Amino acid sequence: MAEIARPLMPADETPPERGGPGQEPLWREALGECLRRLRTERGEILVETARRAGVSPQYLSEMERGIKEPSSEMIAAVAGALDVTLADLTLAVTTTLLGAPAGAPAGPTAYALAA
Repeated sequence: MAEIARPLMPADETPPERGGPGQEPLWREALGECLRRLRTERGEILVETARRAGVSPQYLSEMERGIKEPSSEMIAAVAGALDVTLADLTLAVTTTLLGAPAGAPAGPTAYALAA
């Protein structure tokens, strides 16, 4: 099977920014922004949060910058270290991706009340 070759970028050029006009941001980038916002709102430095989460400061930094594609276990560990539930973190990232103001519903509610 033939592979599709991608042209290489010159070393002095940087790849285009994701999330620009007409381009959706990546999940990991939105997650990273949310994690950094939560950590800084708590007034914590990277090392403190990383220690509680059981990850290296370098790994947490790469998560916050949207470089790493963390596993669900890593995301849950960092969420726990920031005292937020995985569900609340996911909702915050989803809300960010939808462009809605924080705290606003992310869309149609998936819950139904039993009659």
